[in-house]
Amino acid sequence: MDPSVNANANGLAQTLDGPTNPMVTPLLTDLYQFTMAYAYWKAGKHLEQAVFDLFFRKNPFGGEYTIFAGLEECIQFIANFKFKDEEIAFLRTALPATCEDDFFEYLRGIDCSDVEVHAISEGSVVFPKIPLLRVQGPIAVVQLLETPFVNLVNYASLVATNAARHRFVAGKSKNLLEFGLRRAQGPDGGISASKYCYIGGFDASSNVAAGRLFGIPLRGTHSHAFVSSFMSPDEIVEKALRSSDGSVTCEDFVSLVQSWLNKIQWSNSFRGIFGETNQSELAAFTSYALAFPTNFLALVDTYDVMRSGVPNFSAVALALSDLGYKAAGIRLDSGDLAYLSIESRKFFCAIEKEFGVIGFGKMTITASNDLNEETLDALNKQGHEVDAFGIGTYLVTCYAQAALGCVFKLVEINNQPRIKLSEDVSKVSIPCKKRCYRLFGREGYPLVDIMTGENEPPPKVAERILCRHPFNESKRAYVVPQCVEELLKCYWPGSSDKRREELPPLKKIRERCIQQLSQMRPDHMRRLNPTPYKVSVSAKLYDFIHFLWLNEAPVGELQ
Repeated sequence: MDPSVNANANGLAQTLDGPTNPMVTPLLTDLYQFTMAYAYWKAGKHLEQAVFDLFFRKNPFGGEYTIFAGLEECIQFIANFKFKDEEIAFLRTALPATCEDDFFEYLRGIDCSDVEVHAISEGSVVFPKIPLLRVQGPIAVVQLLETPFVNLVNYASLVATNAARHRFVAGKSKNLLEFGLRRAQGPDGGISASKYCYIGGFDASSNVAAGRLFGIPLRGTHSHAFVSSFMSPDEIVEKALRSSDGSVTCEDFVSLVQSWLNKIQWSNSFRGIFGETNQSELAAFTSYALAFPTNFLALVDTYDVMRSGVPNFSAVALALSDLGYKAAGIRLDSGDLAYLSIESRKFFCAIEKEFGVIGFGKMTITASNDLNEETLDALNKQGHEVDAFGIGTYLVTCYAQAALGCVFKLVEINNQPRIKLSEDVSKVSIPCKKRCYRLFGREGYPLVDIMTGENEPPPKVAERILCRHPFNESKRAYVVPQCVEELLKCYWPGSSDKRREELPPLKKIRERCIQQLSQMRPDHMRRLNPTPYKVSVSAKLYDFIHFLWLNEAPVGELQ
């Protein structure tokens, strides 16, 4: 979409690009949103002021935290929300013929200038029941935003959380590379995964389009096909390589590599460990090094890791070292990754000791091959020498859980609180327009999130406040917060005079995510049996919820 210029009541012109995916238009919604919009319009209710909360009911992956993502796309969507003539024309064919022409003229004129959006900052750690977004405006317009908002937040938050969980298991020191594009659910799934895995703590992606769109660092080497495409070193025609400082040129780099391979084979440290290596693999590595002498990282498991791949790589890396270059490392894509990484590290350390090449023993070892949380955890328990992990299928498809389950519920209409009841207590909504706070304890960890009515006084530092479970009357606790953070901020003021929070760049969102995760108490973060984080309501809101519940629930009659 074209950038849209919006002016809020502060008189500040706001220019926002449209959503990343051009398919995100006002038509990207469920049909019943339009049928409800028509019914609201027909009943004269379409301009009534409504408040909706977007939230989820349960943390994903059996954990006790979630990363909120997708806010930027939501704001870009409403900043550019406008029906085109061809979209109106299609809606005339999609809706029943009984829909009046004036309704379509109404649709043609609407935008989101009267909609207000308050949200938690993107990249924040969030919990069930707390509104991620609070959307206020004319009910027909806000209803049309439900499906696209849920769509834009659901997968984004799920995959960002999945990435954060992988980061937690891998540890802070490891490089995490997102390699999921080819296995993602379509192009949008691939682009979204790259963006939100980066927010969740991954360091780089293989996805070139995502690199261009979002500035995400790119990583990649070559495949097994590149290695097996070579038959012998005789295929290499251009054999010259200039040294890194440009002072000399090695006219026959292929021979230099071969001489290093002979030295390794006949050295005391490696005598008898391996025999003849695969010469087509050596040719492929040599050719790749000639193409990328400053970034030579080789896939070493096409034929045999320890008998061919690692020795061949080492010969090429030593030849590059002679010319002032430093090889980047190896990638393991099959086999026993723990054992092979340890053996490769031993080989590299022996090279450093035998030939005096400083730093060779610290060569980067990258592992891939259908990795997930469980395999990372197992590798940690076994012990390994992997420095970086390339993770794809299980990460981007969120194999362990299909969806987050975000919902969009009406909580107020014309200043009248509304509640959605259910026999399943977890599905009862928390009514009215609310404010949300995070209360921190003495050690700097968050203790509890609390929701209050909009007009209640906010919690104060060092003042005791009663926090109640929304539905279980026996679960309650007094908290004396050492710090109070209000969670919902105005990201789209509509026609109000509220100050609009700026949308931060992707890098800042990622930094926020990492910083928020570091603040969490370790027992909330652990993989097995994590401690649930407390989400509460104020005493006043608790009383009101239960008053409204009893007021709305029908009274049965026994015969």
